[in-house]
Parts: sequence; structure tokens; C-alpha cells
Amino acid sequence: SNWEVCVANGSPAGEGKIVNRVLAQYAKEDPRFRFVDLGENRGISGNTNSALEMAKGDFIVLADHDDTLPEHALYEVASAINKNPDCDVIYSDEDKLDMDGGALFDPHFKPDFNLDLLRSNNYICHLLVVKKTLVQEVGGQKKEFDGAQDHEFLFRCVEKAKGIEHIPKVLYHWRVHKASTADNPLSKKYAYDAGKRAVTEHIRRCGEEAEVTDT
Repeated sequence: SNWEVCVANGSPAGEGKIVNRVLAQYAKEDPRFRFVDLGENRGISGNTNSALEMAKGDFIVLADHDDTLPEHALYEVASAINKNPDCDVIYSDEDKLDMDGGALFDPHFKPDFNLDLLRSNNYICHLLVVKKTLVQEVGGQKKEFDGAQDHEFLFRCVEKAKGIEHIPKVLYHWRVHKASTADNPLSKKYAYDAGKRAVTEHIRRCGEEAEVTDT
């Protein structure tokens, strides 16, 4: 029962009325649902940061608006925290969900934390859980890395994390549509450019020398 849902509605002015109406109904029925109408699209990082600022809990669970969590996801996260109270970054395995929500496929069973692999691609992706104090320490997402904002944010988190825990269970269903990188990684070419910059900045902060290239 100890959870909350924080939604930042980044729909342009006048276009988010239906979403607001639905969210208001949820908030009326259950105070654990909270939302803010931004009145504009601040970009993926700006919208996400607005939701992060609303969070009151000790841990942040990041989720996109069209994806789903299995019923036991938050239980498994709470169980991992109870077993490893010093961990401040937690991630799980994931799979994909078709547009209609009727089929699950392409499960991604991940290794335990592997920095070399993370420097090659954001294999962690979803479900990502970060302790709120760590989020406050590293700051939110940066709009100049939109397209790879999760990867860049994750680098800053793992650089400072005291403990990183992998839950070897599928706790996130990533919805697939044609404009999504879930279906077509090349659909967002700008994400590759942002990703290269994210890795380059991470390497620099670590005091290492390397050349970052596309494969």
C-alpha cells in the first residue's frame, strides 16, 4: 500500500483536458494518485523532472506513460530493498508488450551490474528504481541529452551509487509501436548522437581516456 503515482501531463495547452479529467477522477478516488498539468510539452526530460519533483517517497520508480507493470512489480522492489537496505539503484528484467496489450514477447534477461556493458548500451533501461536522495544528489534528467536521457541519468546514478541490485525477474512490459525504439531502434537517430555524448561525458567524469564511436 506504500506507493504513489506521480504524473506530469505535458500535453500542449488545451490538448490535455481528457487526460486531466481521468487523472482527477483517480486522484479523487485514491490520494496516492497525484498529477500536475504542465500546460505545455517541456520535452521528455522536462516532463520527467516535473514528476520527480512531486515524489514524496524514498525511492523513485521510472515508468513511461504507455508501458505497464505486472501486479507484483512493487512487491519485488520492496523485497529487494528490505534485503539490501544500502542499495540505491535497482533494476529488473523486462519484456515487450504489443500495441493492444494482449501479447508479451522478446524477454530481456539481464546480467548483474556490468559497467562495461552499460558503456556500450543502456541494457538496464526498465524497470529502474533510484533512491530519492541519490536523485537529489545527481540532479534530474538533462534536456540536452533527450533521446538518451535515461542512459545519461543512469551513468550519473551508478557513478555515485553505494549499491546496485539486479532483480532477475521481468517487472516491466515495454509497449511496442512503430515510432518507438522498442520496435525500431533507428526510429530516433538523434538518440544515438545523444548516447555518444552521454558515454563521452561519463568517461570524462571517471577520469579515463577513450574514444567513443558508433558501431
